[in-house]
Amino acid sequence: MNKSRIIEILKKKSAGALITYAIIAIVIGIWGISIFGKVWEFPGNFESIKNFPSATLPLGSIPFMVIALLGTGIFVTFKLNWPQLRHIWHGIKVTAGKYDDPNDAGDLKHFNALTTALSATVGIGNIAGVATAIYYGGPGALFWMWITAFFGTALKYSECTLSLKYREFDKSGHTAGGPMYTIEKGLGANWKWLAIAFASFAIICSFATGNAIQAFTVSDQVYSEVAQIVGYHHYLTQKHLLFTGFSVSIEQIINGVALVIIVGAVIIGGIKRIGNVTGFLAPFMAIIYVIAAFLILFSNFYYLEKAISIIFKMAFNPPSQIAGVGGGGLLIFFNTMMWGIKRGLYSNEAGQGSAAIAHSTAKTEYPVREGVVAMLGPYIDTIIICSLTGLVIISTGAWHHTQFYVERIDPNFTGTMLNSSILTAFAFKEGLAWLFPYGDKIITLSVALFAISTAISWSFYGDRATDYLFGPKGTKVYKWFFLLFVFIGAVAQLEDVWNFGDAALGFMTLPNLLAIILLSGKLKKMSNKYFSVKHKTLKEILAERSDDNPNDS
Repeated sequence: MNKSRIIEILKKKSAGALITYAIIAIVIGIWGISIFGKVWEFPGNFESIKNFPSATLPLGSIPFMVIALLGTGIFVTFKLNWPQLRHIWHGIKVTAGKYDDPNDAGDLKHFNALTTALSATVGIGNIAGVATAIYYGGPGALFWMWITAFFGTALKYSECTLSLKYREFDKSGHTAGGPMYTIEKGLGANWKWLAIAFASFAIICSFATGNAIQAFTVSDQVYSEVAQIVGYHHYLTQKHLLFTGFSVSIEQIINGVALVIIVGAVIIGGIKRIGNVTGFLAPFMAIIYVIAAFLILFSNFYYLEKAISIIFKMAFNPPSQIAGVGGGGLLIFFNTMMWGIKRGLYSNEAGQGSAAIAHSTAKTEYPVREGVVAMLGPYIDTIIICSLTGLVIISTGAWHHTQFYVERIDPNFTGTMLNSSILTAFAFKEGLAWLFPYGDKIITLSVALFAISTAISWSFYGDRATDYLFGPKGTKVYKWFFLLFVFIGAVAQLEDVWNFGDAALGFMTLPNLLAIILLSGKLKKMSNKYFSVKHKTLKEILAERSDDNPNDS
């Protein structure tokens, strides 16, 4: 086979995707799936690099993905002249529907596009991610989550504006957009292989991080609640060994079937049904969570000022040494900062390209208009919801049950160590004890709603990536595989799948960031052009039409 023939084959999207999956299979066969857990650690997973230049200042342990994401966010913030500050009010007005025109091309209103994207990002990271950051990095980690979100807003603005600029419409008039189209159309045909790589990993990520992990979280939470009522030896909850390393209960199977029915009923209806469901579910679940958090902060108002003071103090000067516990001050500061940055990036997904797929469906003729809407995502996700979680954990004193507190402040603390969503549930139970004794059940409900909405939104991301690679016929097959992974996630232990999904998310991110950097010049011109003129609201446009046609009835 000659070179030109090979190039022609590689240019076919489906062939490129299959080659990508073949390479992944070979890597797994040689090194095992655990190797994918190293993606977000690189280059710190190499001992020769980890402690560079010294053990007290291990700059070499900073993950390359963190540098790439935060660095690109800072770059576009300066390149575009701080859009997250200058245009936030315009984004709020667009989201509120002030500029909505029903005649504009697209699938979803600005609000629904935002809620679809938020449904994928507002989730486990807001509940478990914040708790984990505080567990290892202390209260100061929350400050660094804010910094990450601030620069993440510029990334969201960039990737989503570009996704609107380069989106396409299929024969039915539905949108097809996202970083794969941005890369292919914006950077040119020579970069098509990178667009194929992005879409290929987006499909994997939708099965793993966006689906199976979410199903597992819901199923495990429901299983635990049922077990508390009937015990672990009941016929529903007793686990049966099917083969080495895998046991399953009837309750988990029921959970899996129920989740398949719920998710399937939504995703088979297409993007408009997804948008309608997430347009209700995202605000509903956020309202429940926010109200509960505000009730706790109101009842702990006396401690709130102290909690905020602790966050800022420990962001820059965390306790470095007590009772013989070693570690230089700079190293501890570095640990706090890194945990805040990593969990902040995980929470809002800015720069990873997934949200751009949802925002590309917006009904608008102005790409920048949807960009300012997308910019609100990290503010809502991290600045508001993650902050509420962190303040609840700190103001209730639940943060005393963390590794950071025991190792750095009070080694004589005898309470139980709590991490992830368990720490958040404990904080909510303590904080709402004055009202009712079931505050932790709010976390159970939130986990269920957040995880289901995340899976629904990610099904659309994977659907669009599949359509890009294999065409409309491929999306029908994709949906059935997606539902299969919902069931698998509900009944299985998924540590390896989590690592695999996170790696796929990392491999999605790099092509997207590269496209943002290379197209930042065009992005700046688009932004300047849009904001150089005054944009009229739909109400103003209709009023002008009425004035021009006074005889219209």
